[in-house]
Amino acid sequence: MSAFAMALGLAACNKADDGRTVGQKVGQTIDQGVAQVDKAAKEVKDTAKQGAGEAAQKTKDASEQVSASVNDMAITAAVKAGIAKDKELSALRVNVDTKEGHVSLYGSAPNEGARERATQIAQAEKGVTGVDNKLAIETR
Repeated sequence: MSAFAMALGLAACNKADDGRTVGQKVGQTIDQGVAQVDKAAKEVKDTAKQGAGEAAQKTKDASEQVSASVNDMAITAAVKAGIAKDKELSALRVNVDTKEGHVSLYGSAPNEGARERATQIAQAEKGVTGVDNKLAIETR
């Protein structure tokens, strides 16, 4: 009988207050810890994906800005070259600025015909979205 009481006492020592064994409680605690680690790992993964996406978008935006600047410089150079070929217009007297395909002409032209040709030269270039001709007519 004393062996039975001792076995019953040992079994009681291995039981938690809620009827579960200490091993069951430890197992549950480990399972909860693993679940928390899994959740944290998923959050890190999601954050990394978001960061990579944002970096890719910023790279794309920067690339588009560089491309637009290069296009604007090419348009400006082509318009300047076209103006230099005109018999009446002077590339030294006509300033050309281009932003996002929109060309602005500043300076002077010898007459209204030359002024209008400057607009036509600018409009003829590929990539030009508009022309703002601010050339003044020279008075002699």
